[in-house]
Amino acid sequence: MNPRILLWMALLFLAWLNFDAWMKDYGPAARPAAEAPVGAAAGPAGSPQDGLAAELPTITGDAPAVTAAEPAASDTIAGAIDGAGKVRIVTDVLDLELSLAGGELIRADILQYPQHKDDPKKTPVRLFNVDAPATQFLFQSGLTTGEPGRNEPNHKANFTVRAAEFRLPEGSDTLEVPLAWSDGAGLSVTKTFTFRRGSYQAGIGYRVENAGAEPVKLASYVQLLRHSLGNQRSMWDPETYAFRGPAYFDGEKYQKLDIEDEDDAALSRPVTGGWIAAMQHHFVAAAVPVAGQAYQFELRVEDLDYLLRGIGPAHTVPAGGRLEFSETLFVGPKLQEQLKAAGPRLELTADYGMLTILAQPLFWLLSKIYEFVGNWGWTIIIVTFLIKLVFYKLAETSGRSMAKMKTAAPRLKAIQERHKDNRKEQARAMMELYKREKINPVAGCLPVLVQIPFFLAFYWVLLESVEMRQAPFMGWIQDLSARDPFFILPILMGGAMYLQFKLNPAPPDPVQAKVFAFMPVVMTFMFMWFPSGLVLYWLTNTVLSIAQQWRINRVVEAEARKQRGG
Repeated sequence: MNPRILLWMALLFLAWLNFDAWMKDYGPAARPAAEAPVGAAAGPAGSPQDGLAAELPTITGDAPAVTAAEPAASDTIAGAIDGAGKVRIVTDVLDLELSLAGGELIRADILQYPQHKDDPKKTPVRLFNVDAPATQFLFQSGLTTGEPGRNEPNHKANFTVRAAEFRLPEGSDTLEVPLAWSDGAGLSVTKTFTFRRGSYQAGIGYRVENAGAEPVKLASYVQLLRHSLGNQRSMWDPETYAFRGPAYFDGEKYQKLDIEDEDDAALSRPVTGGWIAAMQHHFVAAAVPVAGQAYQFELRVEDLDYLLRGIGPAHTVPAGGRLEFSETLFVGPKLQEQLKAAGPRLELTADYGMLTILAQPLFWLLSKIYEFVGNWGWTIIIVTFLIKLVFYKLAETSGRSMAKMKTAAPRLKAIQERHKDNRKEQARAMMELYKREKINPVAGCLPVLVQIPFFLAFYWVLLESVEMRQAPFMGWIQDLSARDPFFILPILMGGAMYLQFKLNPAPPDPVQAKVFAFMPVVMTFMFMWFPSGLVLYWLTNTVLSIAQQWRINRVVEAEARKQRGG
C-alpha cells in the first residue's frame, strides 16, 4: 500500500471529525461560557453555602483510638474578624481570598500566568471564583462529627483570624494562616493553611483540643465544588480538546469522571493513597489526603454543578486530649515537578490520554534539552532531529524502496500499457519486476505508521503541557501552544510536503496523482488551526525527510547507472 493512501484516509477521517465538531459548535447549541477574567462584571452571585455546598459529609469509618495527651496552649487571637469576613492571602505565586464563613477558599489568582499574553494589564488566570454562578469554583474543608445539627468546625462554621491580610514576607519561605474556632464548651480547633515560596501546594492542618468532659469523634474532609463548563470541542480552538471536569486517582489508576454519566455521578468508594481533582486546560485544583489512610471518595452532581470530595476516617479526641489532622491542596498550573511533589502520580493531571506512555518520556526529553537551549521552539526542532535519528535506519530502508520504485517507474508504466486489458497478467509482471529489483511496494507504510503515534504524542505534549503555554519561539511566533497568527508555518509546511511528494514516485493512476498533489494544500488548511509548535515539529520532520530522501535517491540512481554501465 502506498503510504500516501494512509495519509489520505487519515486526512478524510480528520476532516469528518472537524466537520462534526464545527456543527456542534456553530449549530443550534450554544457554546459554554468562557473562563471569566479577573475584574469582569459579575452577575448575581450565588452564595457559596447554597446547593451542594450546604450538604455535610457523613462518616463512613473509624480510625484506631487515640491515646490521651496533654492539651496544648491555644494561639492568642487578637483583633479577630467575625464570621462573614474575608481574608486575603498573597504569596509570590498566588493571590487568594478565604471566607471566614467555613474557612473556604473562594478566589485563587495564578499571578505568573496571565489569561492573555498580549493583555497589557497581565490579568492573571483565576481558578477559585464565586463572582457568578456560571464561574463558581471553590475549595471547602473541615472537620465533622457526622451528627446533623452538631456545632462543629465544618465548612459552614464561622472562624476567626487575627488579621485581614497575610503576605509572604521578603526573605521568608513560609507563610502560615491560622483560623480559630471554638464550640464554647471546651472543644477548640486551630485550622492552619501553610504556603511556601514558589509553590502552588498548600498544607491544611488542624489542631484539635478537647477540654470537655466527653470524648469527641471527628473526621476531616476536603471537597471541590464547581460549575461545569462542559467538554464541547471546536476545530477552531485546540484548547477545548483538553478535559474539563472532575477526576481522581485511586492509588493505582487515574480516572476522569463524566458528570452526565449515571455511574460516574454515583461515585462512592474507599481509596487509600489517592487524590481528587478539578481539571481544566493547563491548570488544576487537587486535594490530597494524608498518606496511608482510607478516604471515602464521593461525587455529587446537581444540574451543571458537581461536588467531588474525600472524607477521612473518624478519630476520637479523648477528654483532655488533643489530635492533629492534615491534608494537602494544590491549586495552580500543571507543572509536573511540583505535581509529583504534591501527591502520588498527581502529574497525571497533565493529561496526555492513551499516549501517556510516549508523551511523558517525550516531555522529559524536551524539558532536559530546554534546560540547555532555553527556547521551546529550538527544543522542538532538536527533539525532532533526535527522533528522526532514532528511526534513521527504518526510514532509510523505506526510502531506498521508494527510490527504486521511482527509477523503475518507466518500466512499471510500460507494463501497465502492455497489459492494460489483462489485470491479472499486469499484476504478475509488476510483482516479477518488484522481486527482480528487490522493491517492497509497502515498505513506505511502516515509517508513516511509526510517525503517527509520535505525531499524536507531540500534539498532546504541546497542547496539555503548561510549560508550552505562551512560550515564544522567534519573530511572529510568540506562543507555541497557539496557532500561527499569520499562517506562515502551515504554508511552509505545505510547500515542504509538496516537495516531498515530487521526490517520491508518482502513483500510476493520473487521477490519483492529481489528488495526492493537491493533498499538501488540504493539509496546509488543516494545520492552520493546530498549535504552532506542532506545525513546527511537522515542518522540521518533513524537511529532514526531504533531505534524507533526496540523498537516498541520488545514491540509488548512482547504483542503477553503475549496474547499467556494468
